[in-house]
Amino acid sequence: MLQTIPERFAPFGNFYFKYHVKYIAAFFSGLYIFWVFLVFTVFMLLFLPGIIIPAFFGQHAVAVTYFFMKAWSWVFSMLTFIRYEMVGRENIVPGKAYIYISNHTSFLDLPGIAMTIRGQFRPLAKKELLKLPVFGWITRATCVVVDRSSNESRKKSLERLKEILNMGINILVFPEGTQNRTKELLQPFKDGAFRIAADTQKPLLPMVVIGAGKLMPPGTIRLRPGKIKIVVGPEIPVSADEDTRVLKEKTFAILEGMLKQ
Repeated sequence: MLQTIPERFAPFGNFYFKYHVKYIAAFFSGLYIFWVFLVFTVFMLLFLPGIIIPAFFGQHAVAVTYFFMKAWSWVFSMLTFIRYEMVGRENIVPGKAYIYISNHTSFLDLPGIAMTIRGQFRPLAKKELLKLPVFGWITRATCVVVDRSSNESRKKSLERLKEILNMGINILVFPEGTQNRTKELLQPFKDGAFRIAADTQKPLLPMVVIGAGKLMPPGTIRLRPGKIKIVVGPEIPVSADEDTRVLKEKTFAILEGMLKQ
């Protein structure tokens, strides 16, 4: 004969139910994280020759690198159930070189940004990324690397980005300088991207990534599937007499407004 749990013992039943659900959820979460890192590693190694080798044949040959980077980003998105919704790509004029400006909240930003930008681009990356296995090689091949602790390195990286822009190749800068670990929508912007814009008169193209920080918070390996939205705004023209401080404040307000919407 079946017996129900006496009412006075019901809380213990609820406790054991919640206990088991918690550990089942943790198991599947760990399994998903393992799957994501397996997909990341296996397909990165498969695409690695196409990403690395073209870098030895000059700047324009790196266009092949970005074909493979975009292909890897698409495969990563499909197999990990992390979907990227791209909005406003009509604001990107094909063949025009832009200074892309984006917020930065997670490592998951980059696959979506790579798929959103038309053509090839060169991100500004901090030298610490060179220490990461495999990804360090890709950073060296595809990015302009800067040592933020060195004034000389910062100066050289800015000059290199200007050269790339003048070759008709896009650049990507995260003006916050690092992933946003605060509760604010944006951290204060650094000057570099806006100095480049003022010196080259190349337009800025604002872009925001929404939802990546929730799926993979900065500084953690916690992960879950979901949707990330990449929104591209209208270009911000830059004149020859542009004031860097005013341009920085204007761009900050535009990105903040895009995030609020």
